[in-house]
Amino acid sequence: MVLKAVCVLKGAGETTGTVHFEQENESAPVKVTGEIGGLTPGEHGFHVHAFGDNTNGCISAGPHYNPFSKKHGGPTDEERHVGDLGNVTAGADNIAKIDIKDSFIKLSGPNSIIGRTMVIHEKADDLGKGGNEESLKTGNAGGRLACGVIGITQ
Repeated sequence: MVLKAVCVLKGAGETTGTVHFEQENESAPVKVTGEIGGLTPGEHGFHVHAFGDNTNGCISAGPHYNPFSKKHGGPTDEERHVGDLGNVTAGADNIAKIDIKDSFIKLSGPNSIIGRTMVIHEKADDLGKGGNEESLKTGNAGGRLACGVIGITQ
């Protein structure tokens, strides 16, 4: 049974987007696709945060989703938060096209990302290689431009 989810990103500024998630079965990687507009050209950190709470804007989403108490890292690192999806890159048209496959995130089971928040950040994620304490928590990705709760779709 194919599992599907969607997230509509909205922020205080012009940053908006839609992200789709699809998983063929419980052991398959999750395919993440979509588009985010209103970004400055270049890389932007892209993470699943712990809480599906946007009552106080994106800040209510809490830290990166990290059920195994790991240090922050990049999407190909063994030591990483479940929510660490690295960066998306916006072109000169201010749009980032997303096409990611990830084996850490899941759409079912005890560590599902359903009901959590997807966040796009203002700066590039240094993937935990920035040499300071903040890098090991957030990748120094800066403020939260837009966010949205990940929900089940058909």
